[in-house]
Amino acid sequence: MRTPTMGRHTELVFVLGGSTDGTEDAVRSAMNGCPDRDIKMVLQPGVGKGDAVRAGFAAATGDVLIILDGDLTVSPEELPRFFDAVVSGQADLAVGCRLSVPMEQGAMRFLNIWGNRLFAWVVGRLIGQPLGDALCGTKALWAKDYRMASETLWLGREDPFGDFDLLFNAAKFHQKIIQLPVRYGSRVYGSTHIRRFWHGWKLFCLCWSAFRRLRLARQ
Repeated sequence: MRTPTMGRHTELVFVLGGSTDGTEDAVRSAMNGCPDRDIKMVLQPGVGKGDAVRAGFAAATGDVLIILDGDLTVSPEELPRFFDAVVSGQADLAVGCRLSVPMEQGAMRFLNIWGNRLFAWVVGRLIGQPLGDALCGTKALWAKDYRMASETLWLGREDPFGDFDLLFNAAKFHQKIIQLPVRYGSRVYGSTHIRRFWHGWKLFCLCWSAFRRLRLARQ
């Protein structure tokens, strides 16, 4: 089990989204092989990463919530930096940035790199602070802040990935957002379900929706 222990107690919540690549068997094997670790497995009620994040957060009982994508494109050994940033008060929301350090060869396609840069610029303008990467899946935040924000999520189930909702709500509540560089590698497990042009269009629509709501909130 590569995930380091963080704080007084580290809880691991695996969200199963109906994959057929043996994920459930791997999780059960980890549960049996590491009886000293607090490991939970929950079934995702809907579809999409955003839905999986909400299901995982609902099952979590800790004070700090951390997201790590199951494909291990970001190493679990990176997570203590995110935990420390939150508990030290350095950030209310710590977000990974894959584009500020060299990534593994072939880990991200050329169009994806520039699409990520574009959305980072757009979202940074909307929330009023520069971002280097708006779509990195690795994030950490206080559970109490998430539960407060979840009552008034601006995008909710509109956001297929859940990344924009966390960023926009952190900005809405004037929380401190910092970015931590992470080395992005090739997928270790599974295959991507991202449809670049469809999801790109969807994310642009979300940005427009957020822009309208932010403009109304500031009037």
